[in-house]
Amino acid sequence: MADRYDFGLVGLGVMGRNFILNVADNGFTAFGNDLDEEKVNALIEEGGDTNRVNATSDVSTFVNSLSTPRKIMLLVPAGKIVDVVIEGLLPHLDEGDIIIDGGNSFFTDTDRREAYLKEKGINFFGAGVSGGAKGARKGPSIMPGGSRAAYQHVKPVFEAVSAKYKGEPCVAYLGPKSAGNYVKMVHNGIEYGLMQLTSEIYDLLKKAGGLTNEELHETYAKWNAGRLQSFLVEITSEIFAQKDDLGEGHLVDKILDKAKQKGTGKWTSQNAMDLGIPVPTIDIAVSMREISALKTERIQADELYNRPKPELLVKDSLISKAEQALYFSFIITYAQGMHQLADASREYGYELQLGEIAKVWRAGCIIRAALLADITEAFNEDNTLQNLLLSPSFVEKINETVDAARELVTYGATNGIPLPGLSNALTYFDAYTSSRLPLNLIQAQRDYFGSHTYERLDREGIFHTEWEE
Repeated sequence: MADRYDFGLVGLGVMGRNFILNVADNGFTAFGNDLDEEKVNALIEEGGDTNRVNATSDVSTFVNSLSTPRKIMLLVPAGKIVDVVIEGLLPHLDEGDIIIDGGNSFFTDTDRREAYLKEKGINFFGAGVSGGAKGARKGPSIMPGGSRAAYQHVKPVFEAVSAKYKGEPCVAYLGPKSAGNYVKMVHNGIEYGLMQLTSEIYDLLKKAGGLTNEELHETYAKWNAGRLQSFLVEITSEIFAQKDDLGEGHLVDKILDKAKQKGTGKWTSQNAMDLGIPVPTIDIAVSMREISALKTERIQADELYNRPKPELLVKDSLISKAEQALYFSFIITYAQGMHQLADASREYGYELQLGEIAKVWRAGCIIRAALLADITEAFNEDNTLQNLLLSPSFVEKINETVDAARELVTYGATNGIPLPGLSNALTYFDAYTSSRLPLNLIQAQRDYFGSHTYERLDREGIFHTEWEE
């Protein structure tokens, strides 16, 4: 057994076990802690060499086995359990030690914990970790925020274990306070949007083009070799090829159409509303998961109404337009998420660099995509860019693909195929690029019934009218 270990980790579930083994594989000694003896023993057995990676269920032994300043990462479920773990560690820690929350904690909880621990001389920062269990083992995208000085102690470990994009680590110090957890929250909101869009295009190809699972597999695989290259398009292709090991046919056709959620997409949507930033593609992605949960009601409603029978389209033309529409709506979803990050940075003092965030997302994380290289370049060229749609490099990309989105949204509405993510992306684009919206009427209505005042186009000031009955 080593005298002192470089890095500690609490929570030896699948994510925690994989992450700590990743640390050990990259030249750092690591020590784990979990109340479950089975998980402790499983890590020791898998690690193979206790001088390299070890574990215990005893908190005192765990803390005293780490070199100072102690670097302790928590990979436990978000919520009260994080506070419980922190309180269990505190009596054993020394001033200057570092606690890292690697879970999906709500950003205000991170701010509260940082302030609480700062009073006790303990450094605390949140670090979003994306990539799932495989990413944790082979290289995740990591989004740390908090004390810049404390991060320097953790930086060598995080850069070693993170995913690499053309040799560059997919990790960077993002900003003070809860910047890391906030960026991870918005990452997850974008993830919701991209998943919804991917599923809508699948539905369209199946109902409007009659594509088989084999054809869907080939289509998404081809897209993944082009400008739509991304983790989600890649795994979608693989999903269509998966046979059902419990019966005949393909597994995807046997899976219940009720999508679950852990709340991070909802947090993104709620906070965007608090900030006054529109993210309608993310909003509807959350709502669609909620609608999907109403399976019994949906079956009843389906029997009550006459639904259109979709008119089949020519496959090759449909596939081409679907690729364009998906690319268009992916851009819009990233644009919404980055817009929210820009506004949150000003509101919460995060000092976020959007180009740096896009770089961190280029590999390792769930929303990694070839498109992020272009997004990185756009924000690096203009770090004051308010919205991705204002980048000259994205104007051509949008102009080339928006008409396909219009055609498919029209087709979906006419043929009863719900395309809420795509239609919301299109509506957002049309509204954002309209110099004149009909909201002057809403202001007049508000002033009429509530004397809420309005502004004018032709002169400065705030006005109110005594409207005639």
